[in-house]
Amino acid sequence: MNPRSRLGQSRASDDTVLWLLAGATLALHFLFNGRYGYWIDELYFMACGDHLAWGYVDQPPLIAVVAKVTRWLLGDSLFAIRFFPAVAGALLVYLTGRIARQLGGGRFAQVLAAIAVIVVPVFLAFNNLLTMNAFEPLLWTLCTYTVIVIIKTDRRPLWLVVGAIAGVALLNKYSVAFFGACLIAGLLLTPERRLLRSRWSLLGALVAGVILLPNLLWEMAWGWPTVELMRNAKLYQYQPVTPGEFLLGQLQTMHPFTLPLWLAGLGFYLFAAAGRRFRALGWTFVIFFSVSLLGQAKTYYLAPIYPMLFAAGSVATERFSQRRGWNWLRPATVAFLLIGGSITVPFVLPVLPIETLPRYLALLKTKEVRPETRKQGEIPQLFADMFAWPETVAAVAKAYEGLTPDEKSRCAIWGGSYGDASAVDLLGRTFGLPKAISGHQNYYLWGPHDYSGDVMITINIPGESLKPWFEHVDLAAIVSCEYCMPDRARIPIHVCRGLKQPLKEFWPEVKCWTCDAPAFARHPPDASDSIR
Repeated sequence: MNPRSRLGQSRASDDTVLWLLAGATLALHFLFNGRYGYWIDELYFMACGDHLAWGYVDQPPLIAVVAKVTRWLLGDSLFAIRFFPAVAGALLVYLTGRIARQLGGGRFAQVLAAIAVIVVPVFLAFNNLLTMNAFEPLLWTLCTYTVIVIIKTDRRPLWLVVGAIAGVALLNKYSVAFFGACLIAGLLLTPERRLLRSRWSLLGALVAGVILLPNLLWEMAWGWPTVELMRNAKLYQYQPVTPGEFLLGQLQTMHPFTLPLWLAGLGFYLFAAAGRRFRALGWTFVIFFSVSLLGQAKTYYLAPIYPMLFAAGSVATERFSQRRGWNWLRPATVAFLLIGGSITVPFVLPVLPIETLPRYLALLKTKEVRPETRKQGEIPQLFADMFAWPETVAAVAKAYEGLTPDEKSRCAIWGGSYGDASAVDLLGRTFGLPKAISGHQNYYLWGPHDYSGDVMITINIPGESLKPWFEHVDLAAIVSCEYCMPDRARIPIHVCRGLKQPLKEFWPEVKCWTCDAPAFARHPPDASDSIR
């Protein structure tokens, strides 16, 4: 057998191993992605899928399309809506192993890189949910893989592929633009800047721009709502993160046991002779990390960039063990990662009964770094926002059934947040409830429909905030939730009658794009009941 045939067989065998690891990841998600309940953003993304557009106040359009296609193909069970995120997680595992191969790694390096991705808490969490963050690491890593191929082969027409991937990634989440800027800066700092001196790189950028253009036109038409939302988030939602907290957050999201691996990967890119050609990727990480640290970014914003470090670190580990003759290091490293990953799995996957989870988390004795002002309870927000949606909608349905037929025909259901409103939109179908309205996020753009506001059922809005606006406010129910976030521990359901101003005139006052207070609490009327 000639060397080329042996090489082909070896690569096919390596691919088989990587696909098996990807399949194991997929099986892990399929085993647990039907537990607990719908996550708040999953409900919202499904509601966005019912209102397809080229943009939304708080995200680009791709996640709504994924939600719509998923429900059309598979339905809207928990397993169904989390199917494609699980597939994205499995593909990320495979692709990270392939990057290790492109960097010169053998089978061990490829396997180690894949296992590192499998055990990372933030990837396990996001790929078990319908969220933009489930697809972001895969798209970034696919861009990185293609850039590595360009560096190795000088096939500059592949910049068109990079542009297409980046364009799709922009329709998923705008943060890839920041990654792209850091990547370009990294290339400019190395001899590989030559790859940018090509019409193909400019055409690649044009491809990305053309793909993003409809979304930009949507933003322009609506007055750049995402810019307003981001400004509000900085004012009202985010809290400063110290450098120490930011570094601790990296350990938490990426797992402390992976620290030696990704540091070795950074060293491979920046200092190793074998990584000289790929030094731009090391500078990309350094720039990205530094700007994120100084800008007090959310800790998980860096997550999509780490697979390329795991791949390089795995190659460095493989070469180090081979050079020293430390064969024991390879199984020890794999075992180290798997043991560490198994310890933290309950923190990010719903593997334990919910009543057991707080006790287990207490054993870890770690406090989650939270860059948001929203108060947290005993369990992480990731899980806390999965509870009480069916009970809340059932309570709303009971209040709705208590109305007269005439009142039912005029009744609006107002969600205090997009979670409350979208829960009614999805789960309320069983009870024959009308679609909900809200001033929160994109629900504001969807408007008040044809409701007058004369009869309204509100969800999770305090009665004292409602009374100035309505002639009559009656408490219909309080839904208690032991494991929810503190702001949803007791969810009041009110039946309100006689809005003091027509709802369509009232509507401009209720816009809440990550605002500082619930809609009805922000602009109380004066003595003449006028709205200013």
